Amino acid sequence: MRGPASLEFPLLKDSLRHLVHRAIDALRAAGELPADATAAFVIERTRNREHGDFACNVALLLAKAAGRKPRDLAAALVAALPPDAGIARVEIAGPGFINFFLGAAAYHAQVREVLAQGAAFGRNAGGAGHTAGVEFVSANPTGPLHVGHGRAAALGDCIARLLAANGWQVKREFYYNDAGAQINNLAISVQARALGNGPDDAGWPDDGYRGEYIKEVAQAYLDGASVEVDGHTIKAARDVHDLDAIRRFAVAWLRREQNEDLAAFGVHFDVYFLESSLYADGKVDETVRELVARGHTYEDGGALWLRSTQFGDDKDRVMRKSDGSYTYFVPDVAYHRSKWQRGYERAITELGSDHHGSLARVRAGLQALDCGIPKGWPEYVLHQMVTVMRGGEEVKLSKRAGSYVTLRDLIDEVGRDATRWFLAARRADSQLVFDIDLARAQTNDNPVYYVQYAHARVCSVLRQLGERGLGWDQANGLAQLARLDGEAEQLVLTELSRLGEVVEAAGASLEPHLIANWLRDLAAAFHGWYNTSQFIVDDADLRDARLTLAVAVRQGLANGLDLLGVAAPESM
Repeated sequence: MRGPASLEFPLLKDSLRHLVHRAIDALRAAGELPADATAAFVIERTRNREHGDFACNVALLLAKAAGRKPRDLAAALVAALPPDAGIARVEIAGPGFINFFLGAAAYHAQVREVLAQGAAFGRNAGGAGHTAGVEFVSANPTGPLHVGHGRAAALGDCIARLLAANGWQVKREFYYNDAGAQINNLAISVQARALGNGPDDAGWPDDGYRGEYIKEVAQAYLDGASVEVDGHTIKAARDVHDLDAIRRFAVAWLRREQNEDLAAFGVHFDVYFLESSLYADGKVDETVRELVARGHTYEDGGALWLRSTQFGDDKDRVMRKSDGSYTYFVPDVAYHRSKWQRGYERAITELGSDHHGSLARVRAGLQALDCGIPKGWPEYVLHQMVTVMRGGEEVKLSKRAGSYVTLRDLIDEVGRDATRWFLAARRADSQLVFDIDLARAQTNDNPVYYVQYAHARVCSVLRQLGERGLGWDQANGLAQLARLDGEAEQLVLTELSRLGEVVEAAGASLEPHLIANWLRDLAAAFHGWYNTSQFIVDDADLRDARLTLAVAVRQGLANGLDLLGVAAPESM
Protein backbone atom coordinates (compact mmCIF):
# COMPACT_ATOMS: atom_id res chain seq x y z
CA MET A 1 0.00 0.00 0.00
CA ARG A 2 2.96 2.34 -0.32
CA GLY A 3 3.80 4.39 -3.38
CA PRO A 4 4.93 7.77 -4.63
CA ALA A 5 1.55 9.46 -4.28
CA SER A 6 0.04 10.73 -1.02
CA LEU A 7 -3.38 11.62 0.27
CA GLU A 8 -4.20 14.67 -1.82
CA PHE A 9 -7.46 16.20 -0.56
CA PRO A 10 -7.71 18.79 2.25
CA LEU A 11 -9.95 16.42 4.22
CA LEU A 12 -8.36 13.06 4.92
CA LYS A 13 -11.68 11.28 4.55
CA ASP A 14 -12.17 12.84 1.09
CA SER A 15 -8.81 11.45 0.02
CA LEU A 16 -9.85 8.01 1.21
CA ARG A 17 -13.24 8.35 -0.49
CA HIS A 18 -11.45 9.13 -3.76
CA LEU A 19 -9.29 6.01 -3.39
CA VAL A 20 -12.32 3.83 -2.67
CA HIS A 21 -14.08 5.16 -5.78
CA ARG A 22 -11.03 4.26 -7.83
CA ALA A 23 -11.11 0.74 -6.39
CA ILE A 24 -14.81 0.46 -7.28
CA ASP A 25 -14.04 1.59 -10.83
CA ALA A 26 -11.30 -1.04 -11.06
CA LEU A 27 -13.69 -3.82 -10.01
CA ARG A 28 -16.28 -2.62 -12.51
CA ALA A 29 -13.69 -2.67 -15.25
CA ALA A 30 -12.71 -6.23 -14.25
CA GLY A 31 -16.35 -7.34 -14.29
CA GLU A 32 -16.38 -8.00 -10.56
CA LEU A 33 -19.02 -5.32 -9.99
CA PRO A 34 -21.97 -4.40 -12.22
CA ALA A 35 -21.40 -1.19 -14.17
CA ASP A 36 -24.37 0.47 -12.45
CA ALA A 37 -23.49 -0.63 -8.91
CA THR A 38 -23.42 2.41 -6.61
CA ALA A 39 -23.57 2.96 -2.88
CA ALA A 40 -23.76 6.01 -0.62
CA PHE A 41 -20.98 4.67 1.57
CA VAL A 42 -19.49 6.58 4.47
CA ILE A 43 -15.97 7.01 5.70
CA GLU A 44 -15.77 8.01 9.33
CA ARG A 45 -13.31 8.27 12.14
CA THR A 46 -13.05 5.19 14.31
CA ARG A 47 -13.79 5.50 18.01
CA ASN A 48 -10.69 3.51 18.87
CA ARG A 49 -7.47 4.08 16.93
CA GLU A 50 -6.53 0.45 17.55
CA HIS A 51 -9.13 -0.26 14.86
CA GLY A 52 -7.58 2.24 12.49
CA ASP A 53 -8.01 5.93 11.81
CA PHE A 54 -10.99 5.63 9.46
CA ALA A 55 -13.56 2.92 8.68
CA CYS A 56 -15.59 2.44 5.51
CA ASN A 57 -18.81 0.43 5.02
CA VAL A 58 -18.72 0.24 1.21
CA ALA A 59 -18.37 -3.55 1.01
CA LEU A 60 -21.47 -4.13 3.12
CA LEU A 61 -23.51 -1.90 0.82
CA LEU A 62 -22.26 -3.33 -2.49
CA ALA A 63 -22.11 -7.03 -1.54
CA LYS A 64 -25.59 -7.83 -2.82
CA ALA A 65 -24.96 -6.17 -6.19
CA ALA A 66 -21.65 -8.02 -6.47
CA GLY A 67 -23.20 -11.35 -5.45
CA ARG A 68 -20.43 -11.87 -2.90
CA LYS A 69 -20.01 -11.98 0.84
CA PRO A 70 -19.14 -8.53 2.28
CA ARG A 71 -15.76 -9.66 3.60
CA ASP A 72 -14.84 -11.21 0.25
CA LEU A 73 -15.82 -8.01 -1.57
CA ALA A 74 -13.91 -5.97 1.00
CA ALA A 75 -10.79 -8.02 0.25
CA ALA A 76 -11.21 -7.40 -3.46
CA LEU A 77 -11.67 -3.66 -2.91
CA VAL A 78 -8.58 -3.50 -0.70
CA ALA A 79 -6.55 -5.29 -3.36
CA ALA A 80 -7.79 -2.78 -5.96
CA LEU A 81 -6.93 0.31 -3.91
CA PRO A 82 -4.26 2.44 -5.64
CA PRO A 83 -0.94 2.69 -3.78
CA ASP A 84 -0.74 5.70 -1.47
CA ALA A 85 2.11 6.81 0.75
CA GLY A 86 -0.32 8.27 3.27
CA ILE A 87 -1.75 4.87 4.17
CA ALA A 88 0.27 2.60 6.45
CA ARG A 89 -2.00 -0.41 6.14
CA VAL A 90 -5.60 -1.49 5.53
CA GLU A 91 -7.49 -4.19 7.42
CA ILE A 92 -10.86 -5.87 7.09
CA ALA A 93 -12.88 -5.96 10.27
CA GLY A 94 -16.13 -7.49 11.48
CA PRO A 95 -18.69 -8.31 8.79
CA GLY A 96 -16.76 -6.44 6.12
CA PHE A 97 -15.68 -2.98 7.25
CA ILE A 98 -12.51 -1.61 5.67
CA ASN A 99 -10.28 0.04 8.27
CA PHE A 100 -7.59 2.47 7.18
CA PHE A 101 -4.47 3.04 9.26
CA LEU A 102 -2.79 6.27 8.21
CA GLY A 103 0.93 6.84 8.33
CA ALA A 104 2.54 9.77 10.07
CA ALA A 105 3.11 11.46 6.71
CA ALA A 106 -0.64 11.95 6.25
CA TYR A 107 -0.90 13.90 9.51
CA HIS A 108 2.29 15.83 8.82
CA ALA A 109 0.71 16.94 5.53
CA GLN A 110 -2.18 18.37 7.55
CA VAL A 111 0.26 20.51 9.53
CA ARG A 112 1.59 21.87 6.24
CA GLU A 113 -2.00 22.62 5.19
CA VAL A 114 -2.68 24.54 8.41
CA LEU A 115 0.41 26.70 8.04
CA ALA A 116 -0.12 27.25 4.31
CA GLN A 117 -3.83 28.12 4.55
CA GLY A 118 -3.77 30.07 7.79
CA ALA A 119 -7.21 31.50 8.59
CA ALA A 120 -8.69 29.54 5.66
CA PHE A 121 -7.79 26.14 7.15
CA GLY A 122 -10.91 24.12 7.89
CA ARG A 123 -13.04 25.96 5.37
CA ASN A 124 -14.44 24.46 2.18
CA ALA A 125 -16.34 25.57 -0.90
CA GLY A 126 -19.25 23.14 -0.69
CA GLY A 127 -21.88 25.89 -0.81
CA ALA A 128 -20.09 28.14 -3.29
CA GLY A 129 -22.45 29.91 -5.66
CA HIS A 130 -25.45 29.45 -3.38
CA THR A 131 -27.20 31.90 -1.05
CA ALA A 132 -28.49 31.22 2.43
CA GLY A 133 -30.47 33.53 4.68
CA VAL A 134 -30.20 33.15 8.44
CA GLU A 135 -32.90 34.90 10.47
CA PHE A 136 -32.32 35.11 14.20
CA VAL A 137 -33.09 37.12 17.33
CA SER A 138 -36.02 38.95 15.64
CA ALA A 139 -37.07 40.35 19.01
CA ASN A 140 -40.08 42.59 19.38
CA PRO A 141 -38.77 46.13 19.97
CA THR A 142 -40.57 46.33 23.30
CA GLY A 143 -37.67 46.05 25.74
CA PRO A 144 -34.03 45.12 26.27
CA LEU A 145 -32.85 41.81 24.85
CA HIS A 146 -33.12 39.01 27.39
CA VAL A 147 -30.88 35.98 27.84
CA GLY A 148 -33.07 33.91 25.52
CA HIS A 149 -32.48 36.46 22.77
CA GLY A 150 -28.79 36.16 23.63
CA ARG A 151 -28.86 32.43 22.99
CA ALA A 152 -30.62 33.08 19.69
CA ALA A 153 -27.98 35.67 18.79
CA ALA A 154 -25.09 33.36 19.62
CA LEU A 155 -26.55 30.38 17.80
CA GLY A 156 -27.74 32.33 14.78
CA ASP A 157 -24.48 34.19 14.32
CA CYS A 158 -22.46 30.97 14.68
CA ILE A 159 -24.69 29.20 12.16
CA ALA A 160 -24.12 32.06 9.72
CA ARG A 161 -20.36 31.78 10.30
CA LEU A 162 -20.47 28.03 9.73
CA LEU A 163 -22.40 28.36 6.49
CA ALA A 164 -19.93 30.97 5.26
CA ALA A 165 -17.07 28.64 6.22
CA ASN A 166 -18.72 26.04 4.00
CA GLY A 167 -18.77 28.38 1.02
CA TRP A 168 -22.30 29.77 1.23
CA GLN A 169 -23.04 33.42 0.57
CA VAL A 170 -24.82 34.28 3.80
CA LYS A 171 -27.30 37.04 4.64
CA ARG A 172 -28.04 37.67 8.31
CA GLU A 173 -31.58 38.92 8.81
CA PHE A 174 -33.49 40.48 11.71
CA TYR A 175 -37.29 40.54 11.45
CA TYR A 176 -38.88 43.29 13.49
CA ASN A 177 -42.43 42.66 14.66
CA ASP A 178 -43.18 46.35 14.74
CA ALA A 179 -46.95 45.99 14.38
CA GLY A 180 -49.65 44.49 16.56
CA ALA A 181 -50.80 44.34 20.15
CA GLN A 182 -47.39 44.23 21.83
CA ILE A 183 -46.28 47.43 20.13
CA ASN A 184 -49.52 49.09 21.22
CA ASN A 185 -48.86 47.92 24.79
CA LEU A 186 -45.41 49.50 24.58
CA ALA A 187 -46.87 52.81 23.44
CA ILE A 188 -49.51 53.01 26.16
CA SER A 189 -46.94 51.99 28.79
CA VAL A 190 -44.60 54.82 27.77
CA GLN A 191 -47.56 57.19 27.63
CA ALA A 192 -48.60 56.19 31.16
CA ARG A 193 -45.07 56.85 32.43
CA ALA A 194 -44.98 60.19 30.59
CA LEU A 195 -48.21 61.14 32.34
CA GLY A 196 -46.54 60.46 35.69
CA ASN A 197 -48.11 57.08 36.43
CA GLY A 198 -46.24 54.04 37.71
CA PRO A 199 -46.87 50.29 37.44
CA ASP A 200 -48.39 50.20 40.94
CA ASP A 201 -50.79 53.08 40.35
CA ALA A 202 -54.48 52.65 39.64
CA GLY A 203 -55.18 52.86 35.96
CA TRP A 204 -51.86 51.36 34.85
CA PRO A 205 -52.49 49.40 31.61
CA ASP A 206 -53.35 45.76 32.32
CA ASP A 207 -50.77 44.51 29.80
CA GLY A 208 -48.33 47.36 30.31
CA TYR A 209 -44.56 46.87 30.49
CA ARG A 210 -43.29 47.50 34.01
CA GLY A 211 -39.49 47.70 33.70
CA GLU A 212 -37.49 50.80 34.58
CA TYR A 213 -36.50 51.13 30.94
CA ILE A 214 -40.06 52.32 30.18
CA LYS A 215 -39.45 55.26 32.51
CA GLU A 216 -36.20 56.02 30.66
CA VAL A 217 -37.98 56.01 27.27
CA ALA A 218 -40.77 58.23 28.61
CA GLN A 219 -38.30 60.75 30.02
CA ALA A 220 -36.38 60.85 26.74
CA TYR A 221 -39.65 61.48 24.90
CA LEU A 222 -40.55 64.33 27.25
CA ASP A 223 -37.05 65.79 26.81
CA GLY A 224 -37.50 65.92 23.04
CA ALA A 225 -34.65 63.49 22.36
CA SER A 226 -33.74 62.28 18.89
CA VAL A 227 -33.01 58.70 17.89
CA GLU A 228 -31.02 57.63 14.86
CA VAL A 229 -31.70 54.09 13.70
CA ASP A 230 -31.15 52.42 10.33
CA GLY A 231 -30.39 55.73 8.64
CA HIS A 232 -33.48 57.53 9.93
CA THR A 233 -33.84 60.13 12.68
CA ILE A 234 -36.91 60.02 14.91
CA LYS A 235 -37.43 63.09 17.10
CA ALA A 236 -39.73 63.00 20.11
CA ALA A 237 -42.85 65.11 19.66
CA ARG A 238 -43.13 65.61 23.48
CA ASP A 239 -46.95 65.49 23.16
CA VAL A 240 -48.12 62.96 25.78
CA HIS A 241 -51.48 62.60 24.03
CA ASP A 242 -50.05 61.73 20.59
CA LEU A 243 -49.97 57.94 20.92
CA ASP A 244 -48.72 57.41 17.36
CA ALA A 245 -45.76 59.73 17.97
CA ILE A 246 -45.00 57.94 21.23
CA ARG A 247 -45.16 54.58 19.43
CA ARG A 248 -42.75 55.69 16.70
CA PHE A 249 -40.28 57.12 19.21
CA ALA A 250 -40.44 54.19 21.63
CA VAL A 251 -39.91 51.61 18.87
CA ALA A 252 -36.97 53.56 17.47
CA TRP A 253 -35.45 54.02 20.94
CA LEU A 254 -35.64 50.34 21.77
CA ARG A 255 -34.50 49.25 18.32
CA ARG A 256 -31.39 51.37 18.75
CA GLU A 257 -30.80 49.90 22.19
CA GLN A 258 -31.16 46.35 20.88
CA ASN A 259 -28.75 47.16 18.05
CA GLU A 260 -26.22 48.48 20.55
CA ASP A 261 -26.54 45.34 22.69
CA LEU A 262 -26.03 43.13 19.65
CA ALA A 263 -23.01 45.16 18.55
CA ALA A 264 -21.53 44.68 22.03
CA PHE A 265 -22.14 40.97 21.50
CA GLY A 266 -20.28 40.98 18.19
CA VAL A 267 -23.42 40.37 16.11
CA HIS A 268 -24.40 42.31 13.01
CA PHE A 269 -27.14 41.97 10.41
CA ASP A 270 -27.25 42.54 6.69
CA VAL A 271 -31.02 42.97 6.51
CA TYR A 272 -33.49 44.54 8.94
CA PHE A 273 -36.98 43.63 7.78
CA LEU A 274 -40.02 45.38 9.27
CA GLU A 275 -43.29 43.52 9.63
CA SER A 276 -45.11 46.81 8.97
CA SER A 277 -43.52 46.94 5.49
CA LEU A 278 -45.42 43.80 4.52
CA TYR A 279 -48.68 45.70 5.01
CA ALA A 280 -47.41 49.00 3.61
CA ASP A 281 -46.10 47.31 0.45
CA GLY A 282 -49.22 45.19 0.00
CA LYS A 283 -47.31 41.91 0.44
CA VAL A 284 -49.80 40.47 2.92
CA ASP A 285 -52.80 41.18 0.69
CA GLU A 286 -50.90 39.84 -2.33
CA THR A 287 -50.06 36.60 -0.51
CA VAL A 288 -53.69 36.10 0.50
CA ARG A 289 -54.87 36.72 -3.07
CA GLU A 290 -52.39 34.11 -4.33
CA LEU A 291 -53.62 31.54 -1.83
CA VAL A 292 -57.22 32.19 -2.79
CA ALA A 293 -56.34 31.96 -6.50
CA ARG A 294 -54.63 28.61 -5.95
CA GLY A 295 -57.85 27.19 -4.53
CA HIS A 296 -56.48 26.38 -1.10
CA THR A 297 -58.84 28.57 0.93
CA TYR A 298 -62.50 28.60 1.91
CA GLU A 299 -64.85 30.81 3.88
CA ASP A 300 -66.66 29.71 7.01
CA GLY A 301 -68.32 31.73 9.76
CA GLY A 302 -67.38 34.98 8.05
CA ALA A 303 -63.65 34.07 8.19
CA LEU A 304 -61.23 33.07 5.47
CA TRP A 305 -59.50 29.73 6.14
CA LEU A 306 -56.44 28.03 4.68
CA ARG A 307 -56.71 24.31 3.95
CA SER A 308 -53.43 23.77 5.75
CA THR A 309 -54.24 20.13 6.57
CA GLN A 310 -53.58 19.39 2.89
CA PHE A 311 -49.96 20.35 3.54
CA GLY A 312 -49.18 18.56 6.78
CA ASP A 313 -50.74 20.82 9.41
CA ASP A 314 -52.87 19.24 12.13
CA LYS A 315 -55.86 21.47 11.38
CA ASP A 316 -56.99 24.18 8.98
CA ARG A 317 -56.07 27.73 9.98
CA VAL A 318 -57.93 31.01 9.98
CA MET A 319 -56.19 33.56 7.78
CA ARG A 320 -58.59 36.50 7.92
CA LYS A 321 -60.90 36.86 10.88
CA SER A 322 -64.52 37.90 10.57
CA ASP A 323 -63.58 41.47 11.52
CA GLY A 324 -61.28 41.69 8.49
CA SER A 325 -57.97 41.52 10.37
CA TYR A 326 -55.33 38.92 9.58
CA THR A 327 -54.12 36.28 12.01
CA TYR A 328 -50.45 36.49 12.93
CA PHE A 329 -49.24 33.59 10.76
CA VAL A 330 -50.33 35.31 7.51
CA PRO A 331 -47.61 38.00 7.61
CA ASP A 332 -45.18 35.21 8.53
CA VAL A 333 -46.06 33.41 5.31
CA ALA A 334 -45.73 36.66 3.35
CA TYR A 335 -42.38 37.35 4.97
CA HIS A 336 -40.94 33.93 4.17
CA ARG A 337 -42.30 34.18 0.65
CA SER A 338 -40.23 37.36 0.32
CA LYS A 339 -37.13 35.39 1.34
CA TRP A 340 -37.75 32.95 -1.49
CA GLN A 341 -38.28 35.80 -3.91
CA ARG A 342 -34.99 37.35 -2.74
CA GLY A 343 -33.10 34.22 -3.77
CA TYR A 344 -32.53 32.42 -0.47
CA GLU A 345 -31.97 28.85 -1.64
CA ARG A 346 -31.57 27.86 1.96
CA ALA A 347 -33.46 29.75 4.65
CA ILE A 348 -32.74 29.08 8.32
CA THR A 349 -34.83 30.58 11.10
CA GLU A 350 -33.55 30.39 14.69
CA LEU A 351 -36.36 30.61 17.25
CA GLY A 352 -37.20 29.81 20.82
CA SER A 353 -38.86 26.43 21.27
CA ASP A 354 -42.09 28.18 22.33
CA HIS A 355 -42.62 29.05 18.64
CA HIS A 356 -42.79 25.38 17.66
CA GLY A 357 -46.54 25.45 17.08
CA SER A 358 -46.31 28.01 14.29
CA LEU A 359 -43.83 26.15 12.10
CA ALA A 360 -46.20 23.71 10.42
CA ARG A 361 -48.71 26.38 9.46
CA VAL A 362 -46.07 28.66 7.94
CA ARG A 363 -44.67 25.80 5.86
CA ALA A 364 -48.21 24.82 4.88
CA GLY A 365 -48.91 28.36 3.71
CA LEU A 366 -45.74 28.40 1.64
CA GLN A 367 -46.56 25.05 0.04
CA ALA A 368 -50.07 26.24 -0.74
CA LEU A 369 -48.63 29.11 -2.78
CA ASP A 370 -47.47 26.53 -5.37
CA CYS A 371 -44.51 28.73 -6.32
CA GLY A 372 -41.72 26.17 -6.28
CA ILE A 373 -40.75 26.40 -2.63
CA PRO A 374 -39.48 22.93 -1.60
CA LYS A 375 -40.96 20.97 1.28
CA GLY A 376 -39.15 21.52 4.55
CA TRP A 377 -38.31 25.10 3.58
CA PRO A 378 -37.48 27.10 5.63
CA GLU A 379 -35.33 25.16 8.09
CA TYR A 380 -35.84 25.84 11.78
CA VAL A 381 -33.40 25.69 14.66
CA LEU A 382 -35.24 25.84 17.97
CA HIS A 383 -33.46 26.62 21.21
CA GLN A 384 -34.56 25.71 24.71
CA MET A 385 -34.74 28.07 27.66
CA VAL A 386 -31.76 29.38 29.60
CA THR A 387 -31.51 29.34 33.38
CA VAL A 388 -29.00 31.78 34.85
CA MET A 389 -27.31 30.76 38.11
CA ARG A 390 -25.06 32.61 40.55
CA GLY A 391 -23.82 31.21 43.83
CA GLY A 392 -25.92 28.10 43.31
CA GLU A 393 -29.17 30.09 43.04
CA GLU A 394 -31.21 31.06 40.03
CA VAL A 395 -31.04 34.69 38.91
CA LYS A 396 -34.43 35.74 37.60
CA LEU A 397 -34.60 39.50 37.48
CA SER A 398 -32.73 42.40 35.99
CA LYS A 399 -32.71 45.67 37.91
CA ARG A 400 -33.48 47.50 34.70
CA ALA A 401 -35.82 45.14 32.88
CA GLY A 402 -37.61 44.11 36.05
CA SER A 403 -38.85 40.73 34.88
CA TYR A 404 -35.96 38.91 33.24
CA VAL A 405 -32.16 38.71 32.92
CA THR A 406 -30.91 40.81 30.03
CA LEU A 407 -28.19 39.98 27.55
CA ARG A 408 -26.35 43.12 28.62
CA ASP A 409 -26.40 41.85 32.22
CA LEU A 410 -24.50 38.74 31.16
CA ILE A 411 -22.01 40.62 29.00
CA ASP A 412 -21.31 43.02 31.87
CA GLU A 413 -20.92 40.12 34.32
CA VAL A 414 -18.68 37.72 32.40
CA GLY A 415 -17.64 39.44 29.16
CA ARG A 416 -18.56 38.86 25.54
CA ASP A 417 -16.37 35.80 24.93
CA ALA A 418 -17.67 33.74 27.83
CA THR A 419 -21.26 34.78 27.12
CA ARG A 420 -21.03 33.73 23.48
CA TRP A 421 -19.30 30.47 24.32
CA PHE A 422 -21.72 29.38 27.02
CA LEU A 423 -24.79 30.26 24.92
CA ALA A 424 -23.55 28.47 21.78
CA ALA A 425 -21.58 25.53 23.13
CA ARG A 426 -24.53 23.25 23.88
CA ARG A 427 -27.06 21.68 21.56
CA ALA A 428 -29.80 24.18 20.81
CA ASP A 429 -32.53 21.70 21.76
CA SER A 430 -31.09 21.13 25.24
CA GLN A 431 -31.92 23.31 28.21
CA LEU A 432 -28.99 25.46 29.25
CA VAL A 433 -27.81 26.39 32.72
CA PHE A 434 -25.63 29.50 32.49
CA ASP A 435 -23.41 29.43 35.57
CA ILE A 436 -22.07 32.96 36.05
CA ASP A 437 -19.49 31.82 38.59
CA LEU A 438 -18.09 29.21 36.19
CA ALA A 439 -18.10 31.65 33.27
CA ARG A 440 -16.00 34.09 35.30
CA ALA A 441 -13.60 31.48 36.66
CA GLN A 442 -10.03 31.53 35.37
CA THR A 443 -9.56 27.81 35.82
CA ASN A 444 -9.50 24.75 33.60
CA ASP A 445 -13.08 24.03 34.66
CA ASN A 446 -14.17 26.99 32.55
CA PRO A 447 -14.19 25.65 28.96
CA VAL A 448 -13.70 28.97 27.18
CA TYR A 449 -10.80 29.87 29.48
CA TYR A 450 -9.33 26.39 28.92
CA VAL A 451 -9.39 26.79 25.13
CA GLN A 452 -8.22 30.39 25.07
CA TYR A 453 -5.40 29.52 27.48
CA ALA A 454 -4.12 26.90 25.04
CA HIS A 455 -3.86 29.60 22.36
CA ALA A 456 -2.18 32.02 24.76
CA ARG A 457 0.29 29.33 25.85
CA VAL A 458 1.64 28.96 22.33
CA CYS A 459 2.03 32.74 22.09
CA SER A 460 3.85 32.73 25.43
CA VAL A 461 6.31 30.08 24.21
CA LEU A 462 7.10 32.17 21.13
CA ARG A 463 7.68 35.23 23.30
CA GLN A 464 10.03 33.24 25.53
CA LEU A 465 11.86 32.05 22.43
CA GLY A 466 12.55 35.64 21.44
CA GLU A 467 13.53 36.63 24.95
CA ARG A 468 16.21 33.92 24.91
CA GLY A 469 17.55 35.13 21.59
CA LEU A 470 16.60 31.90 19.84
CA GLY A 471 15.08 31.46 16.42
CA TRP A 472 12.57 29.10 14.87
CA ASP A 473 12.85 27.70 11.38
CA GLN A 474 9.40 26.65 10.18
CA ALA A 475 10.70 24.96 7.04
CA ASN A 476 13.08 22.89 9.10
CA GLY A 477 10.32 22.19 11.59
CA LEU A 478 8.13 20.77 8.83
CA ALA A 479 11.04 18.61 7.68
CA GLN A 480 11.58 17.35 11.22
CA LEU A 481 7.98 16.47 12.12
CA ALA A 482 8.93 12.77 12.17
CA ARG A 483 10.71 13.55 15.45
CA LEU A 484 7.26 13.98 17.02
CA ASP A 485 6.46 10.31 17.47
CA GLY A 486 5.02 10.20 21.00
CA GLU A 487 1.41 9.41 21.90
CA ALA A 488 0.76 12.94 23.14
CA GLU A 489 1.97 14.45 19.88
CA GLN A 490 0.01 11.96 17.79
CA LEU A 491 -3.15 12.92 19.66
CA VAL A 492 -2.50 16.59 18.87
CA LEU A 493 -1.92 15.76 15.19
CA THR A 494 -5.11 13.69 15.06
CA GLU A 495 -7.31 16.34 16.66
CA LEU A 496 -5.85 19.12 14.51
CA SER A 497 -6.64 17.17 11.34
CA ARG A 498 -10.33 16.94 12.26
CA LEU A 499 -11.24 20.63 11.92
CA GLY A 500 -12.35 20.52 8.28
CA GLU A 501 -14.56 17.51 8.93
CA VAL A 502 -16.12 19.15 11.97
CA VAL A 503 -16.79 22.40 10.08
CA GLU A 504 -18.45 20.42 7.29
CA ALA A 505 -20.59 18.41 9.72
CA ALA A 506 -21.54 21.40 11.87
CA GLY A 507 -22.54 23.40 8.80
CA ALA A 508 -24.68 20.56 7.45
CA SER A 509 -26.47 19.96 10.75
CA LEU A 510 -26.49 23.63 11.89
CA GLU A 511 -24.86 22.68 15.19
CA PRO A 512 -22.24 25.16 16.43
CA HIS A 513 -21.66 23.11 19.58
CA LEU A 514 -19.68 20.63 17.46
CA ILE A 515 -17.04 23.33 17.00
CA ALA A 516 -16.91 23.96 20.75
CA ASN A 517 -16.51 20.23 21.37
CA TRP A 518 -13.63 20.05 18.89
CA LEU A 519 -11.94 23.07 20.44
CA ARG A 520 -12.05 21.44 23.87
CA ASP A 521 -10.60 18.22 22.42
CA LEU A 522 -7.76 20.03 20.67
CA ALA A 523 -7.03 22.17 23.73
CA ALA A 524 -6.97 19.07 25.94
CA ALA A 525 -4.58 17.32 23.56
CA PHE A 526 -2.33 20.37 23.46
CA HIS A 527 -2.32 20.93 27.23
CA GLY A 528 -1.47 17.26 27.72
CA TRP A 529 1.43 17.52 25.29
CA TYR A 530 2.61 20.83 26.77
CA ASN A 531 2.64 19.41 30.29
CA THR A 532 4.88 16.49 29.28
CA SER A 533 7.26 18.19 26.84
CA GLN A 534 9.67 21.10 26.73
CA PHE A 535 9.36 23.23 23.63
CA ILE A 536 12.45 25.40 23.96
CA VAL A 537 15.20 22.78 23.97
CA ASP A 538 18.84 22.85 22.88
CA ASP A 539 18.23 20.39 20.03
CA ALA A 540 17.35 22.86 17.23
CA ASP A 541 15.67 20.24 15.00
CA LEU A 542 13.44 19.01 17.81
CA ARG A 543 12.72 22.58 18.89
CA ASP A 544 11.72 23.56 15.36
CA ALA A 545 9.46 20.50 15.04
CA ARG A 546 7.68 21.14 18.33
CA LEU A 547 7.24 24.85 17.67
CA THR A 548 5.95 24.16 14.17
CA LEU A 549 3.24 21.86 15.50
CA ALA A 550 2.46 24.29 18.33
CA VAL A 551 1.99 27.16 15.86
CA ALA A 552 -0.29 24.97 13.77
CA VAL A 553 -2.33 24.25 16.90
CA ARG A 554 -2.51 27.98 17.60
CA GLN A 555 -3.90 28.56 14.10
CA GLY A 556 -6.43 25.76 14.45
CA LEU A 557 -7.63 27.13 17.79
CA ALA A 558 -7.92 30.64 16.37
CA ASN A 559 -9.93 29.37 13.39
CA GLY A 560 -12.30 27.39 15.59
CA LEU A 561 -12.77 30.25 18.06
CA ASP A 562 -13.54 32.61 15.20
CA LEU A 563 -16.38 30.34 14.10
CA LEU A 564 -17.92 30.92 17.54
CA GLY A 565 -17.18 34.64 17.48
CA VAL A 566 -14.80 34.24 20.42
CA ALA A 567 -11.41 35.98 20.63
CA ALA A 568 -8.07 34.14 20.55
CA PRO A 569 -6.00 36.08 23.11
CA GLU A 570 -2.21 36.15 22.98
CA SER A 571 -1.87 36.47 26.74
CA MET A 572 -4.05 35.71 29.75
